[in-house]
Amino acid sequence: SIVVSIADCTGCEVCANTCPGKKGEKALQMVPIDEAIHEGKDKVASYFFDYVTYKSDLVDKFANPKNSQFAQPLFQFHGACAGCGETPYIKLVTQLFGENMLIANATGCSSIYGGSFPATPYAVNSEGKGPAWANSLFEDNAEFGYGMRMATEAIRSRIGVLMEQGLEDSEVAEEVKELYRAWLENRDSSQETKKIAKQLVPLLEKEKAASAMEVLKLKDYLVKRSQWIIGGDGWAYDIGFGGLDHVIANNEDVNILVLDTEVYSNTGGQSSKSSQTGSIAKFTAAGKYGKKKDLAAIAMSYGHVYVASISAGASQAQMLKAIKEAESYPGPSLIIAYSPCISQGIKGGMGNSHKQSKLAVECGYVTTFRFDPRLAQEGKNPFVIDSKEPDWDKYEEFLSSETRYSQLKQINSQEAERLLALNKAESQRRYRTYQRYAAMDYSL
Repeated sequence: SIVVSIADCTGCEVCANTCPGKKGEKALQMVPIDEAIHEGKDKVASYFFDYVTYKSDLVDKFANPKNSQFAQPLFQFHGACAGCGETPYIKLVTQLFGENMLIANATGCSSIYGGSFPATPYAVNSEGKGPAWANSLFEDNAEFGYGMRMATEAIRSRIGVLMEQGLEDSEVAEEVKELYRAWLENRDSSQETKKIAKQLVPLLEKEKAASAMEVLKLKDYLVKRSQWIIGGDGWAYDIGFGGLDHVIANNEDVNILVLDTEVYSNTGGQSSKSSQTGSIAKFTAAGKYGKKKDLAAIAMSYGHVYVASISAGASQAQMLKAIKEAESYPGPSLIIAYSPCISQGIKGGMGNSHKQSKLAVECGYVTTFRFDPRLAQEGKNPFVIDSKEPDWDKYEEFLSSETRYSQLKQINSQEAERLLALNKAESQRRYRTYQRYAAMDYSL
């Protein structure tokens, strides 16, 4: 079972607005908190917290979105805006990989709700394991995370050398040597190294050989770590772009998650290079001139970078698949996650953020896709469009449902008509370009 903790509810209404029901009745309904407390519903959540364990060991959390939600979130009770479109992505990533995660987090919304003193939403599981998180500046977060990865691998390479020495050491027990061989063969698998470490550490504690004692000192690095670099579009498209470009150009196993709100959210809603034509924000009060930078196309041009575009409301299955593939890819990966934001001025409030991210894909404003270089190595096209053919008739509905676009009509109706038509044309051209990518012949 999954229950709602009413004491921790922010009242955003996203769950009630999104979750389907049967026979015309919604599965979830918003009620006054006093009414829920009177009915004793707060005690249900307390009972679950105290006596019911998470069931990720009983189901395959990677199999589908439903199963993933039985895993413990290691990002919980954050202080982001109610209905924030960024936090569901971080929560899901921690459910899948949290106990092995290292996170380099750029300054921005995600660093404020992610690490404001004296509390943090990042948590640990029953074994005391969880994400190791650190915040860096706008301009060097990609390099910061890259350095984490390089340092971790230097230590793990040292473990490999010590194990090779141990295999030649007559003082090391044969049982330990077998686990050494297994680790050397599977050092890049989080699941396998976790199993091996559980067996190996107790045996190393009994060993007297110098090499074994050195391996024991480095036991925290036996399990393969999942390196993540997280930030918003202000960091990835603008201030930190040079560093991000440098990192993806190198073939290191890092996972980059861009929480794309198409605006500088934390600093007050300034326009970024991710902002689209005609959008109103600080510094573009009369509507932005110039289209959105295609960060995905830049990354794909390298050929060796895994790239995905996801939108939580459009397809949870595609989102889960992209995140799994990105983490499993043995090189740099870039996930661009469309994130509805309060700065966008969604009509009806942030309770509609999930629906809005769905509409963004349906109308063609956002295209979801995956680019997996492993397919190119097999002679297959690595680019796959996951979203359906857009319903371009819904495009005006989408633009009108956000004040960042609709407000322009009140300021200058004639210019609004021109810029918003250009906005749609740019999305159509971008989609046609992606269609050509998907139709390319990659055979040699």
